[in-house]
Amino acid sequence: MPLGANKAAIMGVAGVSTGDVVLLSSQTASGDASISFTSGIDSTYGEYIFRWYNVNPVADDSELLFQVNAASQSGYNETITSTSFDARHDEADGDAGVAYSTHNDQAQGTAFQELATNIGNGADESSAGYLHLFNPASTTYVKHWYSQSISYEQQSVARIQHNAGYINTTGAITQVQFKTLEDGHGTATNFDGTIKMWGVK
Repeated sequence: MPLGANKAAIMGVAGVSTGDVVLLSSQTASGDASISFTSGIDSTYGEYIFRWYNVNPVADDSELLFQVNAASQSGYNETITSTSFDARHDEADGDAGVAYSTHNDQAQGTAFQELATNIGNGADESSAGYLHLFNPASTTYVKHWYSQSISYEQQSVARIQHNAGYINTTGAITQVQFKTLEDGHGTATNFDGTIKMWGVK
């Protein structure tokens, strides 16, 4: 079944171009603490898609997270309510399962929201995934989002993680930041990787 033009453009299929899906920004971290998108998020597009590629943290067993700023705000600490579940399977075929991730959700929290967990720092270990943010320029409604990630973890485990929720503000969201922390410790760690932002009409 052929891809629709919008999906093909987002996935970077050669020869596909559409005015409804526009690559707005691409940033590559090289031992950086965070990547921030501080422009280009406005009422031009009803949906924004962020995709990360080969996020490889300096510290083993790290997590990738995001937070946002509403217009005229700072600190990346907007209120989030979210839910999360994941599935895992290790290389030795000794550990597998699906579970609700109570430690990855928030109930009116202002912390950075986890997108991927337990990412290994080996040369061949990393995380990839996407985050969809809907109608961030609205000044009437809360801002819905969902994400999915796949990670090669520090204990040779494949983990897929699903997260979703809403940012509980009617202020327009204008900035998004991604960063990595050592899992379970909250200690900032630097990372390599690329994050791209698309606008979808």
